[in-house]
Amino acid sequence: MDFSISELAYAMPEIFLLFTACVILIVDVCLPERLRYMTYALIQGVLGGAFLLALLQFKEYPEPIYAFSGHFVIDKLAVLSKLTVYLFSFFAFAYARDYIRSRNIADSEYYLLGLFAVIGMSVMASANTFLTIYLGLELLSLALYAMVAMYKDSNDAVESAMKFFVLGSFASGLLLYGISLLYGLTGSLELHTVATVLADRHDAAALAAMVFVIAGLIFKFGAVPFHMWVPDVYQGSPTATTLFIASAPKIAAFAITVRILQQSLPGLQESWVPMLIVISIASMLFGNLVAIAQSNIKRMFAYSSIAHVGYALLGILAGPNSTNGYSAAMFYIVTYVLVVAGAFAVVAMLSRHGVEFDKLDDYRGLNARNPWLAFMMLLLLFSMAGVPPTVGFFAKLGLLESVVQAGYVWLAAVALIFALVGVYYYLRVVMLMYFDEPSPEHSSRIHLSSRMLAAISLNGSAALILGVLPSFTIDLCRISLG
Repeated sequence: MDFSISELAYAMPEIFLLFTACVILIVDVCLPERLRYMTYALIQGVLGGAFLLALLQFKEYPEPIYAFSGHFVIDKLAVLSKLTVYLFSFFAFAYARDYIRSRNIADSEYYLLGLFAVIGMSVMASANTFLTIYLGLELLSLALYAMVAMYKDSNDAVESAMKFFVLGSFASGLLLYGISLLYGLTGSLELHTVATVLADRHDAAALAAMVFVIAGLIFKFGAVPFHMWVPDVYQGSPTATTLFIASAPKIAAFAITVRILQQSLPGLQESWVPMLIVISIASMLFGNLVAIAQSNIKRMFAYSSIAHVGYALLGILAGPNSTNGYSAAMFYIVTYVLVVAGAFAVVAMLSRHGVEFDKLDDYRGLNARNPWLAFMMLLLLFSMAGVPPTVGFFAKLGLLESVVQAGYVWLAAVALIFALVGVYYYLRVVMLMYFDEPSPEHSSRIHLSSRMLAAISLNGSAALILGVLPSFTIDLCRISLG
């Protein structure tokens, strides 16, 4: 691979993250125990620095730029994906701090693994070949497997990590086999070259490659039928890790899905659109119905995430025939990550002294114990349910509009029915918080640190403010995927 030194500037956020991660690894070993908090502070500072570098790229490169022999691309989609990944990872680490300390999880290793996962997501966002996509995906996955298993005192966490690893390896094998088929058919791993060669090919080999690649992507999204890992991993993992898995990786997965379908497989659109329709309907049906039966809030959010992925896929399948399909899907993913991160943050804040606050009954009378925290949770749940004027309502509305524009009116009607079904289990939690009395074991007042109170207030308020003033975020998504 030939490249000039000047091209390194295009990958400056990734280089900065990798270099500082290696430095922090060495610094952490030398720090005395009383100064270990500096590792957390340094990593948060690194994420802030990477965010500023990516923000400069958003202004500096209005047109796509390809570097490193075409393996790397800087465009609006890549930069916006990185900005949201860095931002949500920053908040995920902030929410995790008190939780992992109370459970004696090795905090330095946790944050460093998370930082390497962020590097993997950043590489995925700018990937322009299947090789770069796979490298970024595996860097992300390996870090997540270890983060799930770090709570060694919990057998559920270790079991979840094993399930995640085995099923994740299977999905990586499917994706890698599909990539190898594409390379055999086209002689290239570059997305646009693959698209050019496959433009006139609709034979069994091309369709088989497409099926394997989409199967690997669907697993990373956690959609039906490759959803088996989601409930067990969400429930068994430490809540801080569940928060991280449920947030930023969804944005990176969306970015590579759009790139692969839009840039490398547009010639097979007539084949992959029906696949996504089936996957989307199955995910919305299965996720919403099974979520109703859950008594564990982390499992309920897991099944609801399957349904939300189904909604996001609506925008992706409508993208080729709608002016706003891809941008509506990205807006939906970004807003969903915003609210689900806040919801899991509330669960993590309430889970103290080694006791998980993950049963629905644990939330009875939360308003009496901490009215402000209950109100923030209400805003987040309303947004996930799509209740106006929260941002979730406008995200769902934009998706349905794009689906109708693409000519799938019946599909929009089906999605609307499933959205109404999903409202039930979110409002059930609201009812428990506001209309039930606290249980005897959970009746004391809840006191939060000013740092955590400020973070969750910002998170919950954003769900309302972005709903009242959604145009800025919508325009960013349209610019990135225009």
